[in-house]
Amino acid sequence: MTKPHPAYALETGVSADEFRHLLLASGLGARRPVEDSARLETMLRNANLIVTARIDGVLVGIARSVTDFAFCCYLSDLAVSQVAQGHGIGARLVDETRKRVGPTVSVILSSVPESVGFYERIDMAPLPHCFWHRRAA
Repeated sequence: MTKPHPAYALETGVSADEFRHLLLASGLGARRPVEDSARLETMLRNANLIVTARIDGVLVGIARSVTDFAFCCYLSDLAVSQVAQGHGIGARLVDETRKRVGPTVSVILSSVPESVGFYERIDMAPLPHCFWHRRAA
């Protein structure tokens, strides 16, 4: 694939079907409720910051976050289609998210083990003292 030139934008109208397709194409589908359209729709509707990357109108990347725009931003989903990976799209989605929330807001995420190296390469620091209650499903 030649270096793509995606268009980055804030979006509120990403459909559950587009989101599902991207999650599957990125490899995150194994960790997300891709067979539950209603849940995907709710995830999109209740996120208050969605940055997308599109090539020729096709969704190839998404950064879906929940933030208060004052102190913290939880980047819940960072997904880039496997055919578009390795071209800086994921890093740019994180950068665009950081620009939208501003310098006084911490961007926090939980990485899948395979992606730890990516986050280290884009200068995100691991947090040694994070805790969570795992969801039931």
